[in-house]
Amino acid sequence: MNNNINGTVDGQNVVEYSSLDPSVKELIEAAIKVRNNAYCPYSNFPVGAALRTATGEIVTGCNVENGTFGPTVCAERTAVCTAISEGHREVSAQRIQPKGIPIVDAIPFYVSISRSQFTAVAVAAYQESQFTAPCGTCRQTLSEFSAKDIPIYLVKPSPVRVMITSLFKLLPHAFSPTFLNSK
Repeated sequence: MNNNINGTVDGQNVVEYSSLDPSVKELIEAAIKVRNNAYCPYSNFPVGAALRTATGEIVTGCNVENGTFGPTVCAERTAVCTAISEGHREVSAQRIQPKGIPIVDAIPFYVSISRSQFTAVAVAAYQESQFTAPCGTCRQTLSEFSAKDIPIYLVKPSPVRVMITSLFKLLPHAFSPTFLNSK
Protein backbone atom coordinates (compact mmCIF):
# COMPACT_ATOMS: atom_id res chain seq x y z
CA MET A 1 0.00 0.00 0.00
CA ASN A 2 1.38 3.39 -0.98
CA ASN A 3 0.81 5.81 1.90
CA ASN A 4 1.60 9.02 0.04
CA ILE A 5 0.20 12.33 1.12
CA ASN A 6 0.87 14.81 -1.67
CA GLY A 7 4.14 13.05 -2.51
CA THR A 8 5.40 12.47 1.04
CA VAL A 9 5.34 8.96 2.44
CA ASP A 10 3.77 8.73 5.88
CA GLY A 11 3.43 5.07 6.83
CA GLN A 12 3.03 5.61 10.57
CA ASN A 13 -0.37 7.24 10.54
CA VAL A 14 -2.43 5.00 8.27
CA VAL A 15 -4.95 2.88 10.16
CA GLU A 16 -7.79 0.54 9.36
CA TYR A 17 -11.16 2.29 9.22
CA SER A 18 -12.70 -0.45 11.36
CA SER A 19 -10.35 0.44 14.24
CA LEU A 20 -11.59 4.02 14.54
CA ASP A 21 -13.84 5.42 17.24
CA PRO A 22 -17.54 5.68 16.20
CA SER A 23 -17.43 9.49 16.42
CA VAL A 24 -14.53 9.57 13.95
CA LYS A 25 -16.39 7.18 11.62
CA GLU A 26 -19.43 9.48 11.80
CA LEU A 27 -17.27 12.45 10.77
CA ILE A 28 -15.71 10.50 7.90
CA GLU A 29 -19.09 9.28 6.66
CA ALA A 30 -20.37 12.87 6.60
CA ALA A 31 -17.40 13.92 4.44
CA ILE A 32 -17.97 11.01 2.07
CA LYS A 33 -21.69 11.78 1.78
CA VAL A 34 -21.27 15.52 1.07
CA ARG A 35 -18.64 14.69 -1.57
CA ASN A 36 -21.57 13.60 -3.74
CA ASN A 37 -22.78 17.21 -3.80
CA ALA A 38 -19.55 18.60 -5.25
CA TYR A 39 -19.84 20.82 -8.33
CA CYS A 40 -16.68 19.96 -10.26
CA PRO A 41 -17.38 19.85 -14.01
CA TYR A 42 -13.86 21.04 -14.88
CA SER A 43 -11.60 18.87 -12.73
CA ASN A 44 -14.00 15.97 -12.16
CA PHE A 45 -12.36 15.74 -8.73
CA PRO A 46 -15.12 15.79 -6.08
CA VAL A 47 -14.03 16.46 -2.52
CA GLY A 48 -16.07 16.44 0.67
CA ALA A 49 -15.08 17.80 4.07
CA ALA A 50 -16.63 17.59 7.51
CA LEU A 51 -15.73 19.57 10.63
CA ARG A 52 -16.69 18.66 14.17
CA THR A 53 -17.40 21.72 16.31
CA ALA A 54 -16.73 22.13 20.02
CA THR A 55 -20.43 21.45 20.62
CA GLY A 56 -20.15 18.11 18.82
CA GLU A 57 -22.07 19.16 15.71
CA ILE A 58 -20.81 18.16 12.27
CA VAL A 59 -20.68 20.81 9.56
CA THR A 60 -19.96 19.78 5.98
CA GLY A 61 -18.84 21.30 2.71
CA CYS A 62 -17.90 20.25 -0.81
CA ASN A 63 -15.82 21.83 -3.54
CA VAL A 64 -17.58 24.24 -5.90
CA GLU A 65 -15.73 25.05 -9.12
CA ASN A 66 -15.99 27.98 -11.47
CA GLY A 67 -14.97 28.11 -15.11
CA THR A 68 -12.44 30.86 -14.41
CA PHE A 69 -10.91 28.71 -11.61
CA GLY A 70 -10.03 31.69 -9.37
CA PRO A 71 -13.38 31.76 -7.56
CA THR A 72 -13.34 27.98 -7.04
CA VAL A 73 -13.90 27.08 -3.37
CA CYS A 74 -12.46 23.94 -1.82
CA ALA A 75 -14.53 21.63 0.37
CA GLU A 76 -12.66 22.50 3.55
CA ARG A 77 -13.20 26.26 3.13
CA THR A 78 -16.86 25.67 2.28
CA ALA A 79 -17.26 23.77 5.55
CA VAL A 80 -15.46 26.50 7.52
CA CYS A 81 -17.63 29.22 5.95
CA THR A 82 -20.77 27.21 6.69
CA ALA A 83 -19.72 26.70 10.31
CA ILE A 84 -18.94 30.39 10.80
CA SER A 85 -22.18 31.49 9.10
CA GLU A 86 -24.11 29.13 11.40
CA GLY A 87 -22.57 30.80 14.43
CA HIS A 88 -19.97 28.23 15.48
CA ARG A 89 -17.54 30.67 17.08
CA GLU A 90 -15.87 31.25 20.39
CA VAL A 91 -15.61 34.95 21.10
CA SER A 92 -13.18 36.38 23.60
CA ALA A 93 -12.08 39.90 24.37
CA GLN A 94 -8.51 41.05 24.80
CA ARG A 95 -7.57 44.39 26.31
CA ILE A 96 -5.18 46.45 24.20
CA GLN A 97 -3.65 49.64 25.55
CA PRO A 98 -2.50 51.89 22.69
CA LYS A 99 0.95 53.46 23.17
CA GLY A 100 0.96 57.02 24.40
CA ILE A 101 -2.50 56.87 25.95
CA PRO A 102 -2.57 56.72 29.75
CA ILE A 103 -4.24 53.72 31.36
CA VAL A 104 -7.68 54.79 32.50
CA ASP A 105 -9.88 51.95 33.72
CA ALA A 106 -12.99 53.89 32.78
CA ILE A 107 -11.92 53.87 29.10
CA PRO A 108 -10.82 50.35 28.19
CA PHE A 109 -9.73 49.42 24.69
CA TYR A 110 -10.83 45.97 23.58
CA VAL A 111 -10.57 43.96 20.44
CA SER A 112 -12.65 40.87 19.84
CA ILE A 113 -10.91 37.72 18.72
CA SER A 114 -13.32 35.23 17.24
CA ARG A 115 -12.10 31.71 16.57
CA SER A 116 -14.07 28.55 16.13
CA GLN A 117 -13.15 25.57 18.16
CA PHE A 118 -13.16 22.79 15.60
CA THR A 119 -12.11 19.51 17.15
CA ALA A 120 -11.53 17.40 14.01
CA VAL A 121 -11.66 17.47 10.21
CA ALA A 122 -12.27 14.69 7.68
CA VAL A 123 -11.50 15.04 3.97
CA ALA A 124 -12.82 12.54 1.42
CA ALA A 125 -11.42 12.44 -2.11
CA TYR A 126 -10.23 9.79 -4.50
CA GLN A 127 -6.73 9.39 -5.85
CA GLU A 128 -5.59 5.94 -6.87
CA SER A 129 -2.24 5.84 -5.08
CA GLN A 130 -2.36 8.50 -2.37
CA PHE A 131 -4.46 10.37 0.15
CA THR A 132 -5.64 13.91 -0.56
CA ALA A 133 -4.76 16.53 2.03
CA PRO A 134 -6.13 20.08 2.24
CA CYS A 135 -4.42 22.57 -0.06
CA GLY A 136 -2.26 25.34 1.40
CA THR A 137 -5.06 27.90 1.38
CA CYS A 138 -7.39 25.49 3.20
CA ARG A 139 -4.68 24.67 5.74
CA GLN A 140 -4.23 28.37 6.50
CA THR A 141 -8.02 28.87 6.70
CA LEU A 142 -8.38 25.97 9.14
CA SER A 143 -5.53 27.47 11.16
CA GLU A 144 -7.30 30.85 11.31
CA PHE A 145 -10.27 29.20 12.99
CA SER A 146 -8.50 26.61 15.14
CA ALA A 147 -6.75 27.79 18.27
CA LYS A 148 -5.09 24.40 18.81
CA ASP A 149 -3.87 21.41 16.84
CA ILE A 150 -6.69 19.20 15.55
CA PRO A 151 -6.68 15.76 13.92
CA ILE A 152 -7.30 15.57 10.19
CA TYR A 153 -8.59 12.28 8.75
CA LEU A 154 -7.89 11.68 5.06
CA VAL A 155 -10.01 9.03 3.33
CA LYS A 156 -11.06 7.68 -0.01
CA PRO A 157 -14.80 7.28 -0.76
CA SER A 158 -14.66 3.62 0.34
CA PRO A 159 -12.77 4.07 3.60
CA VAL A 160 -10.83 0.87 4.17
CA ARG A 161 -7.75 2.72 5.39
CA VAL A 162 -7.53 6.21 6.86
CA MET A 163 -4.54 8.50 7.10
CA ILE A 164 -4.49 10.42 10.36
CA THR A 165 -2.49 13.63 10.44
CA SER A 166 -2.98 16.98 12.12
CA LEU A 167 -3.28 20.65 11.28
CA PHE A 168 0.07 21.55 12.85
CA LYS A 169 1.78 18.68 11.06
CA LEU A 170 0.42 19.87 7.69
CA LEU A 171 1.06 23.57 8.45
CA PRO A 172 3.82 23.75 11.08
CA HIS A 173 4.53 27.49 10.85
CA ALA A 174 1.13 28.99 10.12
CA PHE A 175 0.61 32.71 9.92
CA SER A 176 -1.35 33.74 12.99
CA PRO A 177 -3.72 36.67 13.48
CA THR A 178 -1.71 37.44 16.63
CA PHE A 179 1.20 38.49 14.37
CA LEU A 180 -0.84 41.53 13.31
CA ASN A 181 -0.90 42.90 16.88
CA SER A 182 2.75 42.31 17.78
CA LYS A 183 4.48 45.52 16.75
